[in-house]
Amino acid sequence: MSHLVRMEIITASSKVPSLIKRLAQVGAVGVTTFQALGCGIQKGTFEYEVEENKEVQLLPKTLLLVICEEEQVRDLVEAAKVELYTGHIGDGKILLSHIDNVVRVRTGEEGSAAIQRSQLE
Repeated sequence: MSHLVRMEIITASSKVPSLIKRLAQVGAVGVTTFQALGCGIQKGTFEYEVEENKEVQLLPKTLLLVICEEEQVRDLVEAAKVELYTGHIGDGKILLSHIDNVVRVRTGEEGSAAIQRSQLE
């Protein structure tokens, strides 16, 4: 039985269209996006200076949610890393966690079957 993984990718909104296209090319069946505000260690500034930046500024970001099989994780993570990399602060984060179960409401399918393309579609 294949284990399911929840992949959350936080990145700049401008990167989302190309990232979704790239994830689909390597096997992501579905992606959900959320608009978000946030900052990392740079506290919302584009240049990180510890002494100069005392105020936190929240920047617009997008959170992408992908549920996949464990066997797909390496390819999806590598694709996201290549697509998002600029070498500058703010490229993003990829968070991975295990999922106990997924249920497709329309058909009642569970587990891996619930995230694969349905025979009925």
